Amino acid sequence: MSAIAKNRLPGTVYLLALCQALMMSSNTLMVTAAALVGFSLADDKSLSTLPLALQFLATMLTTIPAALLLARIGRKPGFMLATLLSTSGGMLAVAAIQAHEYWWFCAAAVLLGMFNAFGTYYRFAAADIVSGDDKARAISLVLVGGVIAAIVGPNLANLGQGLIAQARFAGSFAFVIGMGLLSMLILSFTHYTGHNVEHPVGAGRRLTRIAMQPRFVVAVICAMLGYAVMSFIMTATPLAMDHHHHPFSDTAFVIQWHVLGMFAPSFVTGRLIKRFGVERILRTGAALFAGTLVINLVGTSVWHFWTALVLLGIGWNFLFIGGTTLLTETYRPEERAKTQALNDFMVFSATALASLSAGAMQHAFGWWRVNVGVIPLVLVIVASLSWLGLRGAAAQSPMSVVD
Repeated sequence: MSAIAKNRLPGTVYLLALCQALMMSSNTLMVTAAALVGFSLADDKSLSTLPLALQFLATMLTTIPAALLLARIGRKPGFMLATLLSTSGGMLAVAAIQAHEYWWFCAAAVLLGMFNAFGTYYRFAAADIVSGDDKARAISLVLVGGVIAAIVGPNLANLGQGLIAQARFAGSFAFVIGMGLLSMLILSFTHYTGHNVEHPVGAGRRLTRIAMQPRFVVAVICAMLGYAVMSFIMTATPLAMDHHHHPFSDTAFVIQWHVLGMFAPSFVTGRLIKRFGVERILRTGAALFAGTLVINLVGTSVWHFWTALVLLGIGWNFLFIGGTTLLTETYRPEERAKTQALNDFMVFSATALASLSAGAMQHAFGWWRVNVGVIPLVLVIVASLSWLGLRGAAAQSPMSVVD
């Protein structure tokens, strides 16, 4: 067998990367347009980011049911069934904008958030069908799909905003319908074999015992707070740019490059983790977050927004992939469903809270205080990594733990 063949990941990993690309394209479209749609539809302008917050809240509340359903009926039928949520959400969003119904749009965001809860398990599905050495590569490859999303999502938002007369952005959400249908088609070709062995949901150690491991704690903190900080700043950015009189085309440009920053490093993040270690990559992610805050606090030009959001995206990539990789070291195969569910529930709980508060903070206090407000969260990430580093060999993998 050639070296290329030996290093090649299963085809399903590549298909999951395409599905990730479609899901994230819908997400970036939503991030680019949702706050402005909410602002135009809501009577209370402080609620402009509520639809996006409800999307994250729906993701949070669906993570555990999604994990249990995927474990019960299998990942292929579970993922395919979930695409119906995406197509339904897209149709409702189009109808809401045309009818100028704010709460319909909020309901559409909930449906899209429920779909995203299933989509968050694409990365775990990829990791669970490969051997231990390839897990970081598989996770990174799936998240590479976000590079496509960085180009597709904001451009579809911009392209679709004028497609339907007197209903700005209704045409944008029509694209969400098509992406959901295409995801269903791609998922029909996936296969979950190899290292993927199903186990009863309650098998293995108690969840409290798993969650007490130092590496689990740090994995969750890095992924959870990393996602929350990213979401908080990203959600407020379109409103801040509009407040500083930047045209929507500049906002779409900044969001596009932000998403590229989030996912383009995935081409190399897995290999960087393998070479330098997951903890060093996590510390680099925290440092990039610090750089983001400094740039946001010193200026509000398009180039300040652009530079800060690119660094924010790269920092999120390192923290999220690093945190996910670290998490896979904390559970046994029979414990994966409940451990992954707990992790994603906590991650998207924090993300929903951050997204919900971003609009109100930006509206009430302004861009400067939005950035100052997340400094303590970045310090918590740094402190947790320092704590894990001090523990050293005391932070054991679950494979060496005996009940």
